[in-house]
Amino acid sequence: MIKAVFFDLYETLITEWEDGKKKATYSTKLLGLDQSKFKSEWDSRRELRMDGTFPDHQSVLRDILSSQGMSPNPEVIEKVHQARVSAKAAAFQEISGEVLELLQSLKDRGLKLGLISNAAPEEVNAWKSCNLANYFDEVIFSYEVRVAKPTQKIYQIACEKLGALAQESIFIGDGGANELVGAAEFDMKAYQATWFLPDSISDKITGFPKLKNPLDLLKQDRVKSTLRE
Repeated sequence: MIKAVFFDLYETLITEWEDGKKKATYSTKLLGLDQSKFKSEWDSRRELRMDGTFPDHQSVLRDILSSQGMSPNPEVIEKVHQARVSAKAAAFQEISGEVLELLQSLKDRGLKLGLISNAAPEEVNAWKSCNLANYFDEVIFSYEVRVAKPTQKIYQIACEKLGALAQESIFIGDGGANELVGAAEFDMKAYQATWFLPDSISDKITGFPKLKNPLDLLKQDRVKSTLRE
């Protein structure tokens, strides 16, 4: 019997993309660092950003500049930070009606809902004010619990918070960060959310049932049997 359903956030409940382009972008040129060099340094710190080693976005920027022998300007750091916060907030401004319908259907059936997201603080600054927040019983952001998907510990924390065993839980995500493998190895039933993904990306992940539409989850045999009980 399923007691809890866990969701990924970006490209599962919300999307940063529209018509093949980012809904909002921002620039780091004010930092005065070559853009390709910045991207390389930024990407190399991904794990440390996700697991909370860096307490905030500004500290990442300062660390990157310092590593290049550059003196961080507090005003410039703050301008770039606010630009990123604004760009990330764009994905929260319009939530799919079918996503909301699925969440409400699961809530109406008495299932607990949890969020498991690899995120740095500035990436989820808009979470509490978006329409999604009220549907979830527990929210697990990687930077807060100091561990990120696909590490088993984050799934364990999530299940413990909702009082459900892994075998009583479902995880739904687009598949980034190897999250579906992590969930399956923890003994959750994992489904790939493909409704925001182009086929060229979703087809790269195999071995998991694919949901083309949020409401397709309700048609899955394991979920249907639970809902009938």
